[in-house]
Amino acid sequence: MIGMNGTKLLIDISLPLKDPVPIFALVLFIILLAPIILRKFRIPSIIGLIIAGMLIGDHGFKIIEKGSIDLFGKAGLLYIMFLAGLELDMTEFRKNQHRSLIFGAFTFFIPLILGYIVCTYLLHFNFMATLLVSSMFATHTLVAYPLASRLGITRNEAVTVAVGGTIITDTAVLVILAIITGAAAGNLNLHFWVRLSVSLIVFAAIVLWIFPMIGRWFFKKIKDDKTSHFIFVLGMVFLAAFLAELAGVEGIIGAFLAGLALNQLIPHTSPLMNRIEFTGNALFIPFFLISVGMLVDLRVLLKGPEALLIAGVLTVMALVSKYLAATFTQLVFKYTLPQRHVIFGLSSAHAAATIAVILIGFNMGIINENVLNGTVILILITCLVGSFVTESAGRKLAIIESDKQPEAEVVTERMLIPIANPSKMEAMLDFAVMIKDPNAKTPVYPLAVVQDDEEAKERMTQTNRMMEAVVAHAAATESKVQVVTRIDLNVSDGIARASKELGITDVIIGWTDKTSATERLFGSIFGSTLDNVLQSVWENLYVCDFSFPLNTTRRILLVLPRNAEYELGFAHYMEKLFLLSKQVGGKLMIYCEGATQKFTEDLVRNLKQTVDIGFKLWHDLVDLPALSYETTRNDLLVVVAARKGTLSYRPSLEGLASRISKHFTNNNLILIYPEQTEIEYIEAGIQPEDLTLRPIQEQLANLSKLGKAMKKIFRKK
Repeated sequence: MIGMNGTKLLIDISLPLKDPVPIFALVLFIILLAPIILRKFRIPSIIGLIIAGMLIGDHGFKIIEKGSIDLFGKAGLLYIMFLAGLELDMTEFRKNQHRSLIFGAFTFFIPLILGYIVCTYLLHFNFMATLLVSSMFATHTLVAYPLASRLGITRNEAVTVAVGGTIITDTAVLVILAIITGAAAGNLNLHFWVRLSVSLIVFAAIVLWIFPMIGRWFFKKIKDDKTSHFIFVLGMVFLAAFLAELAGVEGIIGAFLAGLALNQLIPHTSPLMNRIEFTGNALFIPFFLISVGMLVDLRVLLKGPEALLIAGVLTVMALVSKYLAATFTQLVFKYTLPQRHVIFGLSSAHAAATIAVILIGFNMGIINENVLNGTVILILITCLVGSFVTESAGRKLAIIESDKQPEAEVVTERMLIPIANPSKMEAMLDFAVMIKDPNAKTPVYPLAVVQDDEEAKERMTQTNRMMEAVVAHAAATESKVQVVTRIDLNVSDGIARASKELGITDVIIGWTDKTSATERLFGSIFGSTLDNVLQSVWENLYVCDFSFPLNTTRRILLVLPRNAEYELGFAHYMEKLFLLSKQVGGKLMIYCEGATQKFTEDLVRNLKQTVDIGFKLWHDLVDLPALSYETTRNDLLVVVAARKGTLSYRPSLEGLASRISKHFTNNNLILIYPEQTEIEYIEAGIQPEDLTLRPIQEQLANLSKLGKAMKKIFRKK
């Protein structure tokens, strides 16, 4: 072949392949075809990739050397651990951290003790080899975690406990490994212990304390560059892995802690989360699984009875000890059989940490070749068993979780987002996706209202271009949107008509800065006023101003007026705020009166919400200046207002918008107007006498509807 400069190019196609282009092409086609082919035989895709690695590797047809994909394989392992930390429900994790500790103790000490007995009395290893192999039994790799993620069970308590236990047991094992290597090198002295302890403490402090600070600063400064966000996250993951290695433990510990550190900065419904999962599942993790398969050499089984015996004993020991750990965990916490099997499936696979422990021991002469080969067979079998068990039990658990979901209510949730300012579009759409019921099948409805005048046609073209950007952003989050365009006499009428036609339950609008008292912040919406919208739109209304990305939120400060719990839309918007709190990973701090607090606590209990929530006694919205001294730039302020004539309305709500704009200039803000039945404002002395009871009748109707809504919640729970 002749190159562009006229020189002759020689292509080396001898095996194993050396040219990175055919190597990368071959691996990509394996990633594409192996799961498709094995899916027909009901074999999990993870197993297909491991088998493919066996076939093309050094111990198969020698098509690719393992060193050729080591970089991507290592990145894939770090990615698995990072995703495990990133996808954890931190509220659930904190709630069940003692359970993770107990499972971590079971899955560490049971394999360690049984392994010590077997290695000492059956295999007759010396003390150092016994300690090394026994600690290897205690390790496990979350090879099957992508299966759990695909089945949508990552937030089940069993999965949370299994993931939490992983970091505990692997950290303990890798610390033991550091001790073994120090002892073998003759360095097990006071200096060794001081250096190891200090380095681990400093490493954990940097990742868990400084990383979130850097991340929050970065996301605030670089708001709209999606590529930079993704590269920043990758950089932090690999930096954490490098710091872990400097501290004397494996990089997987750093990757997992990086996931925990960035967990609250990357909402699960965000475009960034979608990109992270897509890249990992499409590229890095398959490379890692293929690299695991390349380690397997089935020919070791033919090297005599000793190799076969050691391989069999190690494999059986690894599976039995992990099964016992899962069983004891089930008995202690009264889990179901599918939950026990999911815990066993996730914790039974041995791969990265296992081979790291054994290779170090082999290179130091602590164990012989038979143990190394037996460990490779152990890796193959445990990865296959773990994948099969997780796939089977995970499906059963997913079905059980689905059956527990409450029956769909008669009123289907639909969200409308009137958009006028393109610069605010992404933030409002992200907010809608965060608070949207994950089980709702309806799309989000972005709305553009064009005023009906001689320039309507020209503005319609501009509006269509703006809506194309809305659809593109929604596609990045894999969210359904249905663009709605209206030509109407004014914007408030357009919003009102669209709400009625589409059966909207929630309307999310932005505001622009104005100078008048009533319009300074929450004023003109597409040339109209908030008051006009409030008098024509009776659904739950969220007026939003997002100066910073929502994922930088540390706390949500919710201020409730007196009698807020009696409004028709109370339970609905509280559920939305619970969802938002979990998405951004921030504590929900509620400022309200005692009666409202008790009602809210009952609501949380009956909805079975696992949300980090706190209360503070609060009497009057006049005290907003005092609240401003308790807020920081990372707090999201949510204030619940009320329309005139409703149960929670009082004169102190007058001028609320201007007071908020004055005292909270550096915060993200949301003003909520709860759902109401349509109210006719009645001025004294003008209306006929027989109409004076109508406001009371309207509120009685509201209370009746509220009672029905609460009955639904209590009934379905």
